[in-house]
Amino acid sequence: METTYYGHGTPAERWERARMFFDARNYTAAARVLAALVEEVPEQTGPRLLLARAYYHSAQLRRAEAELRVIVERDPVEHYARLMLGRTLQRQGRHEEAASHLRVAAALAGNFEEV
Repeated sequence: METTYYGHGTPAERWERARMFFDARNYTAAARVLAALVEEVPEQTGPRLLLARAYYHSAQLRRAEAELRVIVERDPVEHYARLMLGRTLQRQGRHEEAASHLRVAAALAGNFEEV
């Protein structure tokens, strides 16, 4: 595939292309499209969160962590980003650090038994 394909089209078209790659479990291709989109619209949470998920599923855990930390810093009550950050840290063997994020995610989701 040509690299121009990943960046071709409007932001909305690239968002849809990234979602199609993600839904097809082609996480690396989704990340290629999303990385450029996030650079273009850094304030939007949706593309950044999907980029973090694509990184997570393609075992690019440090990159996933970096994107999730940006989201959590901007919006500390974004419970799914907290959950993903906790799971990303767990996959890296950083269980103690993950625990606090997982507790906050559970509380934000209203699941107080896990807190």
